[in-house]
Amino acid sequence: MPQRSGVIRITELRLPLDHAPEALRPAALARLGLKDAQVQDIEVFKRAYDARKKTAIVLTYTLDCVLAPGVDAAAVLARLQGDPQIRPAPDTTYRFVGHAPADFYTSGEKLRPVVVGFGPCGILAALVLAQMGLRPIVLERGKTVRQRTKDTWGLWRQKVLNPESNVQFGEGGAGTFSDGKLYSQISDPRHLTRKVLTEFVKAGAPEEILFVAKPHIGTFRLVSMVEKIREDIEALGGEIRFEQQVTDLHIETDTHGVRHLRGVTLASGEQIRTDHVILALGHSARDSFTMAHERGVQMEAKPFSIGYRIEHPQSVIDAARFGPNAKHPLLGAADYKLVHHAKNGRSVYSFCMCPGGTVVAATSEPNRVVTNGMSQYSRAERNANAGIVVGISPEDYRRDPGGSGPVNPLDGMAFQRVWESRAYELGGGDYIAPGQLVGDFIKRQKGPAKGFGSVMPSYKPGVHLTNLSEKGRESLPTYALEAIREALPAFERQIRGFSMADAVLTGVETRTSSPLRMNRGRDYQSLNTRGLYPAGEGAGYAGGIMSAGVDGIEVAEALARSLLGQAA
Repeated sequence: MPQRSGVIRITELRLPLDHAPEALRPAALARLGLKDAQVQDIEVFKRAYDARKKTAIVLTYTLDCVLAPGVDAAAVLARLQGDPQIRPAPDTTYRFVGHAPADFYTSGEKLRPVVVGFGPCGILAALVLAQMGLRPIVLERGKTVRQRTKDTWGLWRQKVLNPESNVQFGEGGAGTFSDGKLYSQISDPRHLTRKVLTEFVKAGAPEEILFVAKPHIGTFRLVSMVEKIREDIEALGGEIRFEQQVTDLHIETDTHGVRHLRGVTLASGEQIRTDHVILALGHSARDSFTMAHERGVQMEAKPFSIGYRIEHPQSVIDAARFGPNAKHPLLGAADYKLVHHAKNGRSVYSFCMCPGGTVVAATSEPNRVVTNGMSQYSRAERNANAGIVVGISPEDYRRDPGGSGPVNPLDGMAFQRVWESRAYELGGGDYIAPGQLVGDFIKRQKGPAKGFGSVMPSYKPGVHLTNLSEKGRESLPTYALEAIREALPAFERQIRGFSMADAVLTGVETRTSSPLRMNRGRDYQSLNTRGLYPAGEGAGYAGGIMSAGVDGIEVAEALARSLLGQAA
Protein backbone atom coordinates (compact mmCIF):
# COMPACT_ATOMS: atom_id res chain seq x y z
CA MET A 1 0.00 0.00 0.00
CA PRO A 2 1.50 3.40 -0.97
CA GLN A 3 2.40 5.60 2.00
CA ARG A 4 2.15 9.32 2.58
CA SER A 5 5.69 10.59 2.82
CA GLY A 6 6.47 12.17 6.17
CA VAL A 7 3.09 11.30 7.71
CA ILE A 8 2.63 8.97 10.67
CA ARG A 9 -0.72 7.49 11.68
CA ILE A 10 -1.76 6.98 15.30
CA THR A 11 -4.74 4.71 15.97
CA GLU A 12 -6.76 4.22 19.16
CA LEU A 13 -5.76 7.49 20.79
CA ARG A 14 -8.27 7.71 23.65
CA LEU A 15 -9.45 10.92 25.35
CA PRO A 16 -12.37 11.70 27.66
CA LEU A 17 -15.69 12.60 26.02
CA ASP A 18 -15.50 16.20 27.24
CA HIS A 19 -11.84 16.83 26.53
CA ALA A 20 -10.83 20.31 25.42
CA PRO A 21 -10.10 20.62 21.67
CA GLU A 22 -6.57 21.78 22.43
CA ALA A 23 -5.86 18.52 24.31
CA LEU A 24 -5.60 16.53 21.09
CA ARG A 25 -2.23 17.83 19.93
CA PRO A 26 -0.34 17.32 23.21
CA ALA A 27 -1.73 13.79 23.46
CA ALA A 28 -0.49 12.98 19.95
CA LEU A 29 2.95 14.50 20.63
CA ALA A 30 3.25 12.46 23.81
CA ARG A 31 2.44 9.23 21.93
CA LEU A 32 5.09 10.04 19.31
CA GLY A 33 7.65 11.35 21.79
CA LEU A 34 8.12 14.49 19.70
CA LYS A 35 8.29 18.19 20.43
CA ASP A 36 5.67 20.63 19.18
CA ALA A 37 7.99 22.08 16.51
CA GLN A 38 8.59 18.61 15.06
CA VAL A 39 4.96 18.11 13.97
CA GLN A 40 3.66 20.47 11.32
CA ASP A 41 -0.01 19.42 11.38
CA ILE A 42 -2.36 16.86 12.89
CA GLU A 43 -5.33 15.65 10.84
CA VAL A 44 -8.25 13.74 12.33
CA PHE A 45 -8.77 10.77 10.03
CA LYS A 46 -11.42 9.08 12.19
CA ARG A 47 -13.26 9.84 15.42
CA ALA A 48 -15.35 7.23 17.21
CA TYR A 49 -16.59 6.62 20.73
CA ASP A 50 -16.39 3.76 23.19
CA ALA A 51 -19.60 3.61 25.25
CA ARG A 52 -19.05 0.28 26.98
CA LYS A 53 -18.78 2.19 30.26
CA LYS A 54 -21.75 4.56 30.16
CA THR A 55 -20.42 6.77 32.95
CA ALA A 56 -16.97 7.07 31.37
CA ILE A 57 -17.50 7.27 27.61
CA VAL A 58 -14.28 8.02 25.74
CA LEU A 59 -13.52 9.29 22.25
CA THR A 60 -11.11 7.25 20.16
CA TYR A 61 -9.12 8.95 17.42
CA THR A 62 -7.15 7.93 14.36
CA LEU A 63 -4.74 10.78 13.63
CA ASP A 64 -2.43 11.50 10.71
CA CYS A 65 0.54 13.48 11.99
CA VAL A 66 2.39 15.50 9.34
CA LEU A 67 6.02 15.81 10.42
CA ALA A 68 7.88 19.08 10.04
CA PRO A 69 10.51 19.36 7.28
CA GLY A 70 13.75 17.75 8.36
CA VAL A 71 12.17 15.28 10.79
CA ASP A 72 13.05 11.72 9.77
CA ALA A 73 9.79 9.71 9.73
CA ALA A 74 11.71 6.42 9.35
CA ALA A 75 13.71 7.13 12.50
CA VAL A 76 10.56 7.97 14.46
CA LEU A 77 8.86 4.77 13.29
CA ALA A 78 11.96 2.69 14.09
CA ARG A 79 11.99 4.09 17.63
CA LEU A 80 8.30 3.23 18.06
CA GLN A 81 8.27 -0.09 16.20
CA GLY A 82 6.96 -1.90 19.27
CA ASP A 83 3.76 0.17 19.29
CA PRO A 84 1.18 -1.54 17.03
CA GLN A 85 -0.92 1.62 16.95
CA ILE A 86 1.73 3.74 15.25
CA ARG A 87 2.58 3.16 11.60
CA PRO A 88 3.10 5.05 8.31
CA ALA A 89 -0.06 6.75 7.09
CA PRO A 90 -1.40 5.12 3.92
CA ASP A 91 -1.87 7.15 0.77
CA THR A 92 -5.64 7.29 0.20
CA THR A 93 -5.43 9.31 -3.03
CA TYR A 94 -7.68 7.92 -5.75
CA ARG A 95 -5.95 7.19 -9.08
CA PHE A 96 -7.85 6.59 -12.30
CA VAL A 97 -7.04 3.50 -14.32
CA GLY A 98 -6.88 5.57 -17.50
CA HIS A 99 -8.35 8.43 -19.52
CA ALA A 100 -9.86 8.49 -22.98
CA PRO A 101 -8.24 10.86 -25.48
CA ALA A 102 -10.35 13.77 -26.70
CA ASP A 103 -10.94 12.08 -30.09
CA PHE A 104 -11.82 8.68 -28.57
CA TYR A 105 -15.29 8.49 -30.15
CA THR A 106 -14.55 10.46 -33.33
CA SER A 107 -14.08 7.48 -35.65
CA GLY A 108 -17.39 5.92 -34.66
CA GLU A 109 -15.74 2.56 -33.94
CA LYS A 110 -16.14 2.93 -30.19
CA LEU A 111 -19.61 2.89 -28.62
CA ARG A 112 -20.37 4.77 -25.45
CA PRO A 113 -20.93 2.67 -22.30
CA VAL A 114 -24.40 2.46 -20.78
CA VAL A 115 -25.22 2.48 -17.07
CA VAL A 116 -28.65 1.08 -16.18
CA GLY A 117 -29.84 2.51 -12.88
CA PHE A 118 -28.94 5.73 -11.06
CA GLY A 119 -28.77 4.66 -7.44
CA PRO A 120 -25.52 4.82 -5.43
CA CYS A 121 -23.81 2.17 -7.58
CA GLY A 122 -24.90 3.68 -10.89
CA ILE A 123 -24.10 7.21 -9.74
CA LEU A 124 -20.51 6.41 -8.74
CA ALA A 125 -19.98 4.22 -11.81
CA ALA A 126 -21.22 6.96 -14.13
CA LEU A 127 -19.23 9.64 -12.32
CA VAL A 128 -15.95 7.71 -12.55
CA LEU A 129 -16.56 6.85 -16.21
CA ALA A 130 -17.28 10.52 -16.92
CA GLN A 131 -14.15 11.60 -15.06
CA MET A 132 -12.15 9.26 -17.31
CA GLY A 133 -13.63 10.91 -20.42
CA LEU A 134 -15.84 7.95 -21.39
CA ARG A 135 -19.13 9.91 -21.57
CA PRO A 136 -21.55 7.29 -20.22
CA ILE A 137 -25.25 7.13 -21.08
CA VAL A 138 -27.30 6.57 -17.92
CA LEU A 139 -30.77 5.04 -18.21
CA GLU A 140 -32.97 5.44 -15.11
CA ARG A 141 -36.50 4.03 -15.11
CA GLY A 142 -37.69 6.47 -12.45
CA LYS A 143 -37.91 10.25 -12.26
CA THR A 144 -35.56 12.97 -11.10
CA VAL A 145 -35.07 13.02 -7.36
CA ARG A 146 -37.37 16.00 -6.70
CA GLN A 147 -40.19 14.67 -8.89
CA ARG A 148 -39.71 11.28 -7.29
CA THR A 149 -39.96 12.81 -3.81
CA LYS A 150 -43.41 14.21 -4.68
CA ASP A 151 -44.56 10.79 -5.90
CA THR A 152 -43.24 9.13 -2.74
CA TRP A 153 -45.13 11.58 -0.55
CA GLY A 154 -48.17 10.73 -2.67
CA LEU A 155 -48.06 7.20 -1.29
CA TRP A 156 -47.31 8.25 2.26
CA ARG A 157 -49.95 10.98 2.46
CA GLN A 158 -52.58 10.09 -0.12
CA LYS A 159 -52.20 6.28 -0.43
CA VAL A 160 -51.43 6.57 -4.17
CA LEU A 161 -48.57 4.41 -5.47
CA ASN A 162 -46.62 5.19 -8.64
CA PRO A 163 -44.95 1.85 -9.53
CA GLU A 164 -42.20 3.63 -11.49
CA SER A 165 -41.50 6.45 -9.01
CA ASN A 166 -41.28 5.54 -5.33
CA VAL A 167 -38.88 4.65 -2.53
CA GLN A 168 -37.26 1.99 -4.72
CA PHE A 169 -37.16 3.58 -8.19
CA GLY A 170 -35.80 6.94 -9.28
CA GLU A 171 -32.74 9.14 -9.10
CA GLY A 172 -30.67 8.33 -6.03
CA GLY A 173 -32.01 4.81 -5.59
CA ALA A 174 -33.47 3.33 -2.42
CA GLY A 175 -30.69 4.91 -0.36
CA THR A 176 -32.20 8.35 -0.87
CA PHE A 177 -35.09 7.47 1.44
CA SER A 178 -33.03 5.93 4.21
CA ASP A 179 -30.86 7.02 7.09
CA GLY A 180 -28.16 7.94 4.60
CA LYS A 181 -25.60 5.76 6.39
CA LEU A 182 -22.14 6.20 4.90
CA TYR A 183 -20.22 3.39 6.52
CA SER A 184 -19.67 -0.21 5.62
CA GLN A 185 -17.87 -3.32 6.85
CA ILE A 186 -16.47 -4.22 3.44
CA SER A 187 -12.76 -4.85 3.00
CA ASP A 188 -11.38 -1.69 1.43
CA PRO A 189 -7.62 -2.00 0.87
CA ARG A 190 -7.67 0.67 -1.86
CA HIS A 191 -9.57 3.17 0.29
CA LEU A 192 -12.34 3.53 -2.30
CA THR A 193 -14.76 4.52 0.45
CA ARG A 194 -12.62 7.64 0.77
CA LYS A 195 -13.24 8.39 -2.91
CA VAL A 196 -17.00 8.05 -2.34
CA LEU A 197 -16.97 10.29 0.73
CA THR A 198 -14.80 12.88 -0.99
CA GLU A 199 -17.20 13.08 -3.93
CA PHE A 200 -20.12 13.45 -1.52
CA VAL A 201 -18.40 16.33 0.27
CA LYS A 202 -17.73 18.01 -3.10
CA ALA A 203 -21.47 17.63 -3.78
CA GLY A 204 -22.45 19.36 -0.54
CA ALA A 205 -22.26 16.79 2.25
CA PRO A 206 -20.86 18.06 5.57
CA GLU A 207 -17.09 17.58 5.87
CA GLU A 208 -17.54 15.66 9.10
CA ILE A 209 -18.46 12.56 7.09
CA LEU A 210 -14.76 12.27 6.27
CA PHE A 211 -13.79 11.57 9.88
CA VAL A 212 -16.74 10.54 12.09
CA ALA A 213 -16.87 6.79 12.59
CA LYS A 214 -20.50 6.34 11.54
CA PRO A 215 -21.26 9.17 9.11
CA HIS A 216 -24.76 9.75 7.81
CA ILE A 217 -26.47 12.42 5.74
CA GLY A 218 -30.22 11.95 5.79
CA THR A 219 -32.77 12.24 3.01
CA PHE A 220 -33.01 16.02 2.54
CA ARG A 221 -29.27 16.47 2.09
CA LEU A 222 -29.02 13.46 -0.19
CA VAL A 223 -31.51 15.06 -2.59
CA SER A 224 -29.36 18.11 -3.32
CA MET A 225 -26.16 16.04 -3.38
CA VAL A 226 -27.54 13.68 -6.00
CA GLU A 227 -28.54 16.63 -8.16
CA LYS A 228 -25.04 18.13 -7.91
CA ILE A 229 -23.35 14.87 -8.93
CA ARG A 230 -25.76 14.57 -11.85
CA GLU A 231 -24.68 18.06 -12.99
CA ASP A 232 -21.02 17.05 -12.72
CA ILE A 233 -21.56 13.94 -14.85
CA GLU A 234 -23.36 15.95 -17.52
CA ALA A 235 -20.67 18.67 -17.49
CA LEU A 236 -18.11 15.95 -18.24
CA GLY A 237 -20.04 14.72 -21.28
CA GLY A 238 -22.25 12.09 -19.67
CA GLU A 239 -25.95 11.83 -20.52
CA ILE A 240 -28.62 10.97 -17.97
CA ARG A 241 -32.06 9.99 -19.20
CA PHE A 242 -34.98 9.56 -16.82
CA GLU A 243 -38.16 7.50 -17.23
CA GLN A 244 -36.21 5.21 -19.55
CA GLN A 245 -36.71 1.60 -18.51
CA VAL A 246 -34.56 -1.04 -20.18
CA THR A 247 -36.85 -3.88 -21.27
CA ASP A 248 -34.46 -6.07 -23.26
CA LEU A 249 -30.82 -6.96 -23.76
CA HIS A 250 -29.44 -7.68 -27.23
CA ILE A 251 -27.07 -10.64 -27.01
CA GLU A 252 -25.19 -12.24 -29.92
CA THR A 253 -23.42 -15.59 -29.82
CA ASP A 254 -20.20 -15.86 -31.84
CA THR A 255 -18.87 -18.89 -33.71
CA HIS A 256 -17.13 -20.10 -30.56
CA GLY A 257 -20.38 -20.06 -28.59
CA VAL A 258 -19.43 -16.96 -26.60
CA ARG A 259 -22.28 -14.55 -25.82
CA HIS A 260 -21.65 -10.82 -26.37
CA LEU A 261 -23.86 -7.91 -25.36
CA ARG A 262 -24.64 -5.65 -28.32
CA GLY A 263 -27.22 -3.21 -27.00
CA VAL A 264 -30.39 -2.55 -25.03
CA THR A 265 -34.03 -1.81 -25.84
CA LEU A 266 -36.11 0.72 -23.94
CA ALA A 267 -39.80 0.57 -23.07
CA SER A 268 -40.37 3.16 -25.79
CA GLY A 269 -38.98 0.75 -28.39
CA GLU A 270 -35.78 2.73 -28.87
CA GLN A 271 -32.64 0.64 -29.24
CA ILE A 272 -29.22 1.77 -28.08
CA ARG A 273 -26.14 0.07 -29.51
CA THR A 274 -23.37 -0.54 -27.04
CA ASP A 275 -20.82 -3.21 -26.17
CA HIS A 276 -20.55 -2.30 -22.48
CA VAL A 277 -23.46 -2.14 -20.00
CA ILE A 278 -23.27 -1.75 -16.25
CA LEU A 279 -26.43 -3.29 -14.84
CA ALA A 280 -26.74 -1.30 -11.59
CA LEU A 281 -30.25 -2.40 -10.66
CA GLY A 282 -31.66 -1.98 -7.18
CA HIS A 283 -32.81 -4.98 -5.16
CA SER A 284 -36.44 -4.37 -6.18
CA ALA A 285 -36.10 -4.37 -9.99
CA ARG A 286 -38.07 -7.59 -10.25
CA ASP A 287 -39.19 -7.18 -13.86
CA SER A 288 -35.61 -6.49 -14.90
CA PHE A 289 -34.40 -9.59 -13.05
CA THR A 290 -37.02 -11.62 -14.91
CA MET A 291 -35.99 -10.15 -18.27
CA ALA A 292 -32.30 -10.89 -17.66
CA HIS A 293 -33.15 -14.43 -16.58
CA GLU A 294 -35.19 -14.98 -19.74
CA ARG A 295 -32.25 -13.74 -21.79
CA GLY A 296 -30.07 -16.41 -20.23
CA VAL A 297 -27.90 -14.17 -18.04
CA GLN A 298 -26.32 -16.44 -15.45
CA MET A 299 -27.68 -15.92 -11.94
CA GLU A 300 -28.37 -17.84 -8.78
CA ALA A 301 -30.61 -17.61 -5.72
CA LYS A 302 -28.99 -16.09 -2.63
CA PRO A 303 -29.93 -15.70 1.04
CA PHE A 304 -31.62 -12.58 2.38
CA SER A 305 -33.64 -11.69 5.48
CA ILE A 306 -37.25 -10.92 6.43
CA GLY A 307 -38.91 -9.45 9.49
CA TYR A 308 -40.49 -6.31 10.92
CA ARG A 309 -39.64 -2.76 11.86
CA ILE A 310 -39.54 -2.12 15.62
CA GLU A 311 -40.04 1.32 17.19
CA HIS A 312 -39.07 2.60 20.63
CA PRO A 313 -38.83 6.09 22.10
CA GLN A 314 -35.39 7.37 21.12
CA SER A 315 -34.94 8.47 24.72
CA VAL A 316 -35.10 4.82 25.84
CA ILE A 317 -32.30 3.84 23.45
CA ASP A 318 -30.22 6.89 24.42
CA ALA A 319 -30.50 6.08 28.13
CA ALA A 320 -29.67 2.40 27.59
CA ARG A 321 -26.62 3.13 25.45
CA PHE A 322 -25.23 6.34 26.94
CA GLY A 323 -26.59 6.53 30.48
CA PRO A 324 -25.92 9.97 32.03
CA ASN A 325 -24.17 11.07 28.82
CA ALA A 326 -27.35 10.80 26.75
CA LYS A 327 -27.97 13.87 24.58
CA HIS A 328 -24.27 14.78 24.50
CA PRO A 329 -23.77 16.73 21.23
CA LEU A 330 -20.81 14.59 20.11
CA LEU A 331 -22.77 11.38 20.61
CA GLY A 332 -26.06 12.38 19.01
CA ALA A 333 -28.96 9.94 18.90
CA ALA A 334 -27.86 6.47 19.98
CA ASP A 335 -27.93 3.48 17.67
CA TYR A 336 -27.53 -0.23 18.31
CA LYS A 337 -26.52 -3.46 16.62
CA LEU A 338 -27.97 -6.70 17.95
CA VAL A 339 -27.73 -10.39 17.05
CA HIS A 340 -29.42 -13.45 18.55
CA HIS A 341 -29.01 -17.08 17.55
CA ALA A 342 -32.37 -18.72 18.15
CA LYS A 343 -32.97 -22.28 19.31
CA ASN A 344 -34.47 -23.21 15.93
CA GLY A 345 -31.17 -22.42 14.25
CA ARG A 346 -32.18 -19.04 12.86
CA SER A 347 -30.18 -15.84 13.31
CA VAL A 348 -32.15 -12.73 14.25
CA TYR A 349 -30.48 -9.35 13.97
CA SER A 350 -31.12 -5.64 13.83
CA PHE A 351 -30.94 -4.16 10.35
CA CYS A 352 -30.66 -0.58 9.05
CA MET A 353 -31.12 1.00 12.48
CA CYS A 354 -32.43 4.57 12.15
CA PRO A 355 -31.96 6.74 15.26
CA GLY A 356 -34.51 9.53 15.58
CA GLY A 357 -36.20 8.46 12.38
CA THR A 358 -39.40 7.13 10.87
CA VAL A 359 -40.72 3.91 9.39
CA VAL A 360 -41.65 4.42 5.74
CA ALA A 361 -43.81 2.71 3.14
CA ALA A 362 -41.36 1.22 0.65
CA THR A 363 -43.41 -0.89 -1.73
CA SER A 364 -42.90 -0.67 -5.48
CA GLU A 365 -45.79 -2.92 -6.48
CA PRO A 366 -49.56 -2.38 -6.13
CA ASN A 367 -51.44 -4.02 -3.27
CA ARG A 368 -48.34 -4.95 -1.31
CA VAL A 369 -46.91 -3.52 1.90
CA VAL A 370 -43.16 -3.16 2.49
CA THR A 371 -41.50 -1.25 5.34
CA ASN A 372 -38.13 0.44 5.60
CA GLY A 373 -36.50 3.04 7.85
CA MET A 374 -35.48 6.64 7.21
CA SER A 375 -33.84 9.49 9.13
CA GLN A 376 -33.04 13.10 8.43
CA TYR A 377 -29.57 14.49 9.13
CA SER A 378 -30.72 15.83 12.52
CA ARG A 379 -32.08 12.44 13.66
CA ALA A 380 -34.45 14.46 15.80
CA GLU A 381 -37.70 12.50 15.50
CA ARG A 382 -39.21 11.01 18.65
CA ASN A 383 -38.80 7.31 17.77
CA ALA A 384 -35.90 5.02 17.05
CA ASN A 385 -36.57 2.26 14.55
CA ALA A 386 -34.77 -0.73 13.12
CA GLY A 387 -35.48 -3.85 11.17
CA ILE A 388 -35.61 -6.98 13.30
CA VAL A 389 -35.04 -9.63 10.69
CA VAL A 390 -34.41 -13.34 10.34
CA GLY A 391 -31.94 -14.84 7.91
CA ILE A 392 -33.36 -17.22 5.32
CA SER A 393 -31.74 -19.36 2.64
CA PRO A 394 -32.84 -20.35 -0.86
CA GLU A 395 -34.03 -23.68 0.54
CA ASP A 396 -36.61 -21.74 2.56
CA TYR A 397 -38.24 -20.20 -0.46
CA ARG A 398 -37.86 -22.78 -3.20
CA ARG A 399 -41.22 -23.50 -4.81
CA ASP A 400 -40.78 -27.25 -4.49
CA PRO A 401 -39.92 -27.72 -0.77
CA GLY A 402 -37.55 -30.60 -0.32
CA GLY A 403 -36.84 -30.71 -4.04
CA SER A 404 -33.47 -31.50 -5.52
CA GLY A 405 -31.34 -29.38 -7.79
CA PRO A 406 -30.69 -25.64 -7.69
CA VAL A 407 -33.38 -23.20 -6.62
CA ASN A 408 -34.82 -21.08 -9.42
CA PRO A 409 -33.18 -17.63 -9.06
CA LEU A 410 -36.60 -15.94 -9.29
CA ASP A 411 -38.16 -17.94 -6.45
CA GLY A 412 -37.01 -15.43 -3.84
CA MET A 413 -39.04 -12.69 -5.51
CA ALA A 414 -42.14 -14.89 -5.41
CA PHE A 415 -41.49 -15.57 -1.72
CA GLN A 416 -41.22 -11.85 -0.97
CA ARG A 417 -44.46 -11.15 -2.81
CA VAL A 418 -46.38 -13.70 -0.73
CA TRP A 419 -45.59 -11.93 2.54
CA GLU A 420 -45.93 -8.42 1.12
CA SER A 421 -49.40 -9.30 -0.16
CA ARG A 422 -50.28 -10.84 3.21
CA ALA A 423 -49.17 -7.64 4.95
CA TYR A 424 -51.43 -5.60 2.66
CA GLU A 425 -54.33 -7.90 3.55
CA LEU A 426 -53.64 -7.79 7.30
CA GLY A 427 -53.40 -4.00 7.21
CA GLY A 428 -56.84 -3.76 5.63
CA GLY A 429 -55.76 -2.24 2.30
CA ASP A 430 -54.77 1.29 1.25
CA TYR A 431 -51.11 0.43 2.01
CA ILE A 432 -51.80 0.55 5.73
CA ALA A 433 -49.34 -1.73 7.52
CA PRO A 434 -50.19 -4.42 10.07
CA GLY A 435 -48.68 -3.91 13.51
CA GLN A 436 -48.65 -5.34 17.00
CA LEU A 437 -47.42 -4.21 20.40
CA VAL A 438 -44.24 -6.04 21.39
CA GLY A 439 -45.75 -7.23 24.69
CA ASP A 440 -48.72 -8.78 22.91
CA PHE A 441 -46.48 -10.39 20.30
CA ILE A 442 -44.27 -12.00 22.94
CA LYS A 443 -47.28 -13.23 24.97
CA ARG A 444 -48.99 -14.59 21.83
CA GLN A 445 -51.98 -12.34 22.48
CA LYS A 446 -54.76 -13.59 20.20
CA GLY A 447 -56.70 -10.39 19.72
CA PRO A 448 -55.33 -6.97 18.75
CA ALA A 449 -54.61 -4.32 21.38
CA LYS A 450 -57.24 -1.64 21.91
CA GLY A 451 -54.75 1.10 21.14
CA PHE A 452 -51.16 2.28 21.19
CA GLY A 453 -49.27 3.14 24.34
CA SER A 454 -46.27 5.42 24.75
CA VAL A 455 -45.01 4.63 21.25
CA MET A 456 -47.01 6.06 18.39
CA PRO A 457 -45.94 4.38 15.14
CA SER A 458 -44.47 6.69 12.52
CA TYR A 459 -45.37 4.65 9.42
CA LYS A 460 -47.59 6.46 6.93
CA PRO A 461 -50.29 5.90 5.60
CA GLY A 462 -50.91 4.28 8.99
CA VAL A 463 -50.68 1.15 11.16
CA HIS A 464 -53.54 -1.24 11.89
CA LEU A 465 -53.14 -3.19 15.14
CA THR A 466 -53.68 -6.91 14.59
CA ASN A 467 -52.32 -10.30 15.57
CA LEU A 468 -49.18 -10.84 13.49
CA SER A 469 -49.13 -14.56 14.39
CA GLU A 470 -52.77 -15.55 13.89
CA LYS A 471 -52.93 -19.17 12.78
CA GLY A 472 -53.69 -19.41 9.08
CA ARG A 473 -53.03 -15.68 8.59
CA GLU A 474 -49.44 -15.44 9.82
CA SER A 475 -47.57 -12.33 8.68
CA LEU A 476 -44.28 -14.28 8.35
CA PRO A 477 -43.26 -17.94 8.22
CA THR A 478 -43.65 -19.71 11.56
CA TYR A 479 -39.90 -20.19 11.99
CA ALA A 480 -39.37 -16.44 11.63
CA LEU A 481 -42.14 -15.61 14.12
CA GLU A 482 -40.71 -17.99 16.71
CA ALA A 483 -37.15 -16.74 16.24
CA ILE A 484 -38.16 -13.08 16.63
CA ARG A 485 -40.36 -13.90 19.65
CA GLU A 486 -37.34 -15.51 21.32
CA ALA A 487 -34.94 -12.75 20.30
CA LEU A 488 -36.84 -9.74 21.69
CA PRO A 489 -36.39 -10.64 25.40
CA ALA A 490 -32.78 -11.58 24.66
CA PHE A 491 -32.18 -8.12 23.20
CA GLU A 492 -33.65 -6.66 26.41
CA ARG A 493 -30.56 -7.92 28.23
CA GLN A 494 -28.41 -5.70 26.00
CA ILE A 495 -30.72 -2.69 25.57
CA ARG A 496 -32.86 -2.05 28.63
CA GLY A 497 -36.39 -1.34 27.47
CA PHE A 498 -36.06 -3.14 24.17
CA SER A 499 -38.91 -5.54 24.90
CA MET A 500 -41.09 -2.88 26.52
CA ALA A 501 -44.72 -3.86 26.23
CA ASP A 502 -45.87 -0.94 24.12
CA ALA A 503 -43.00 -0.83 21.65
CA VAL A 504 -44.44 -1.42 18.17
CA LEU A 505 -43.71 -4.02 15.50
CA THR A 506 -44.73 -2.95 11.98
CA GLY A 507 -44.75 -5.45 9.11
CA VAL A 508 -43.21 -6.44 6.87
CA GLU A 509 -39.54 -5.90 6.01
CA THR A 510 -38.66 -8.04 2.99
CA ARG A 511 -36.31 -5.92 0.86
CA THR A 512 -33.23 -6.27 3.04
CA SER A 513 -31.12 -7.30 0.05
CA SER A 514 -31.45 -8.82 -3.37
CA PRO A 515 -32.86 -12.37 -3.43
CA LEU A 516 -30.49 -13.31 -6.26
CA ARG A 517 -26.96 -12.80 -7.54
CA MET A 518 -25.94 -12.25 -11.14
CA ASN A 519 -22.70 -14.20 -11.29
CA ARG A 520 -19.63 -12.37 -12.57
CA GLY A 521 -15.94 -13.10 -12.95
CA ARG A 522 -12.81 -11.38 -11.69
CA ASP A 523 -13.11 -8.97 -14.62
CA TYR A 524 -16.55 -7.97 -13.25
CA GLN A 525 -18.30 -9.19 -16.40
CA SER A 526 -21.17 -11.66 -16.38
CA LEU A 527 -19.84 -15.23 -16.40
CA ASN A 528 -21.72 -16.01 -19.59
CA THR A 529 -22.32 -12.64 -21.29
CA ARG A 530 -19.31 -10.54 -22.33
CA GLY A 531 -19.82 -6.81 -22.04
CA LEU A 532 -22.46 -7.09 -19.30
CA TYR A 533 -21.31 -5.86 -15.88
CA PRO A 534 -23.75 -6.79 -13.07
CA ALA A 535 -23.17 -4.38 -10.20
CA GLY A 536 -24.37 -3.14 -6.87
CA GLU A 537 -27.12 -4.27 -4.57
CA GLY A 538 -29.54 -5.66 -7.14
CA ALA A 539 -26.88 -7.89 -8.64
CA GLY A 540 -26.04 -9.20 -5.17
CA TYR A 541 -22.68 -7.46 -4.66
CA ALA A 542 -23.49 -4.70 -2.17
CA GLY A 543 -25.68 -3.79 0.77
CA GLY A 544 -26.01 -0.08 1.46
CA ILE A 545 -24.87 3.22 0.00
CA MET A 546 -21.13 2.85 0.61
CA SER A 547 -20.65 -0.72 -0.55
CA ALA A 548 -22.80 -0.02 -3.62
CA GLY A 549 -20.76 3.08 -4.41
CA VAL A 550 -17.48 1.21 -4.07
CA ASP A 551 -18.75 -1.60 -6.28
CA GLY A 552 -19.77 1.00 -8.85
CA ILE A 553 -16.25 2.39 -8.90
CA GLU A 554 -14.64 -1.01 -9.30
CA VAL A 555 -17.01 -2.05 -12.06
CA ALA A 556 -16.46 1.26 -13.87
CA GLU A 557 -12.71 0.69 -13.70
CA ALA A 558 -13.07 -2.81 -15.16
CA LEU A 559 -15.25 -1.47 -17.98
CA ALA A 560 -12.78 1.35 -18.66
CA ARG A 561 -9.91 -1.12 -18.97
CA SER A 562 -11.89 -3.09 -21.52
CA LEU A 563 -12.99 -0.04 -23.48
CA LEU A 564 -9.53 1.55 -23.42
CA GLY A 565 -7.90 -1.71 -24.48
CA GLN A 566 -5.96 -2.32 -21.28
CA ALA A 567 -5.19 -5.73 -19.84
CA ALA A 568 -7.37 -6.64 -16.86
